[in-house]
Amino acid sequence: MSSSSLLLPFFLILFSCFIALSSSRKSLTNHPPPTNLPRSGLRLSLQHVDFGKNLTKIQKIQRGINRGYHRLNRLGVVAVLAVSSRPDDTNNIKASTHGGSGEFLMDLAIGNPPVKYSAVLDTGSDLIWTQCKPCTECYDQPSPIFDPKKSSSYSKVGCSSGLCYALPRSSCNQDEGACEYLYTYGDYSSTRGVLAMETFTFGGENSVSGIGFGCGDENEGEGFSQGSGLVGLGRGPLSLISQLKETKFSYCLTTIDDSEASSSLFIGSLASDIVKKSGGRLEGQVTKTISLLRNPKQPSFYYLDLQGITVGSKRLSMEKSMFELAEDGTGGMIIDSGTTITYLEEVVFNTLKKEFSSRMSLPVDESGSTGLDLCYTLPNEAKNIAVPKLVFHFKGADLELPGDNYMVEDPSTGVLCLAIGKSNGMSIFGNFQQQNFNVVHDLEKDKVSFVPTECGKL
Repeated sequence: MSSSSLLLPFFLILFSCFIALSSSRKSLTNHPPPTNLPRSGLRLSLQHVDFGKNLTKIQKIQRGINRGYHRLNRLGVVAVLAVSSRPDDTNNIKASTHGGSGEFLMDLAIGNPPVKYSAVLDTGSDLIWTQCKPCTECYDQPSPIFDPKKSSSYSKVGCSSGLCYALPRSSCNQDEGACEYLYTYGDYSSTRGVLAMETFTFGGENSVSGIGFGCGDENEGEGFSQGSGLVGLGRGPLSLISQLKETKFSYCLTTIDDSEASSSLFIGSLASDIVKKSGGRLEGQVTKTISLLRNPKQPSFYYLDLQGITVGSKRLSMEKSMFELAEDGTGGMIIDSGTTITYLEEVVFNTLKKEFSSRMSLPVDESGSTGLDLCYTLPNEAKNIAVPKLVFHFKGADLELPGDNYMVEDPSTGVLCLAIGKSNGMSIFGNFQQQNFNVVHDLEKDKVSFVPTECGKL
């Protein structure tokens, strides 16, 4: 079989965080691990930033593409965007929007007594931070700004601390003996303040003391306002995973148009055990485990070793160098929870597009109205439509995606689109392609596993 299948709602169509530009390579040498971490690990609910809004599936993807455009800029990646030729088209992907810092929010609390707030989850950066009083330059956020003076568990991090040395840019306030930081995300977005330690409460009941975080009193950038801070889950020493001394975490993302179930984040042993315990595994589906690569130039990112792509029954004829991570740190593919669709290097995408279209029976839609690069015009009457299967060949496993993870319909304009874009400088495996997989990161073994899962049932 060389096609994939799913049922779209309007036609019976069948077919078989802010990312830091620089990140520290220093290790934590004298920072003690946080205390009171539950042995069973942590389970946290994730909410898509557009959850609860009256938006169609394609509209959510369009908003995600706009957020992804700003995020790609932070990565130093150039997104080659498909835009409408009609200047008055409201769906034009170059319409003015606020750049988002990620796609999923997690609820937590900070301090003693705990103060609740929502933070953006970001697998592409390390620092945990929130805005703090007294705020000299802060953006509007959905919850009150944290006041460290009202917390009995707040303490500033000293200049000789391993946490301070782990920062990409820091200075020492000699008068207070405190470590001050500046953490930049590119395109003029940044957070500046004092590095501190606090008690964080996850899931309303799991309190963990001694977590280092940025207490920001100067925060610039339009993309932060979706949450009241950010939780980095990158590979660097400042990330939540690193500070908890955990070697596994996973996230399980429901479909982008799911209006009821929430996505989940698992830290510790739950990451690999939760699917078996909950019975949420999709029957007949096989777990695929893939090797992770490291990039010394960008040590926070989780790189996948992509070696090829198959469309239908044909493996694309491409030079291996088109997928490789170069010695200068460019190229390669990262897996990212904060980018909506997958982006492929332009030459790779164009080859995929040509092969994909050669196997489709529908006419190509040239309007560019959706912001996606490759769309097809649907027939007026419902009928069965076959589309090619799509397989990503990674080192360790071949990952065949379900049709729902790469095709999307826009009923208002009558088109069916491929949810993949093109870029220059780096490829990104986006969260739309990760839907209904429990994506397990094993940092000890440098592996990532895709476990087919009904994420809404976990």
